[in-house]
Amino acid sequence: MAELNTAEGGSKKKHGGKTRSKKISTKVDLTPMVDLAFLLITFFMLTTTLNKPNAMELNMPKKDKEHPPKINEELLLNIILDKDDAVWWYEGMTVTGLKKTVFANKEGIRDIIYWKQNKLLKNPAYHSKDTMICIIKTTDEARYKNMVDALDEMDITNIKRYALQDIQPLEIEAIKNGGSPQLQR
Repeated sequence: MAELNTAEGGSKKKHGGKTRSKKISTKVDLTPMVDLAFLLITFFMLTTTLNKPNAMELNMPKKDKEHPPKINEELLLNIILDKDDAVWWYEGMTVTGLKKTVFANKEGIRDIIYWKQNKLLKNPAYHSKDTMICIIKTTDEARYKNMVDALDEMDITNIKRYALQDIQPLEIEAIKNGGSPQLQR
C-alpha cells in the first residue's frame, strides 16, 4: 500500500517556544503496484490460448510393389502441376490427350473436378461423389504454393480419395510436346 512518511520538523527550542507545524514529505511506495503488474502479466500469459496451426491431415499409403491396388480407370483424374501455375490433367491411367488449364482460369481445376464428379454421377454404377480418385503430381518446376492450392481444392470440392504421386517420364514427355506423348524409337 502507499504510505506517507512524515518527518519531524522544527523544535520547540527555537522561535521562542512556539511549535511549528510539521512538514510532511510525500513518498509513494510503488513496490506493491509492480508486484501486481507482474502478477497480472503472468496470469494473462498462462491463461491465454495461442493460435494453433491449422494443418490438413494427409495419410500416405504404404508402397507395395508386389500387390498394387486395383483401381477402376473410370474413377481416376490425374492432375499434374507445372510451372507458371499451369495445370495439366487427363482421365484414366494412360497418358493420352493431356489438357491444360491454369489455377486463375475460369475453367480451372475446381471446374474440372466438378465436371468429373458430374460425369460419374450420370453413370448408374457410380451413384456417389465419393467414388472419384484424384492423383496429384508435380513437375520439378512447379511451385509449392500450387501443391497447397491443389490440396485446398480437394478439401473444397469434398474429394475424399486423393493421392500424391511422382510424375512419370511419359507424362513429362507429353507436357514437353504440348499434351500428346510421342513414343521414342
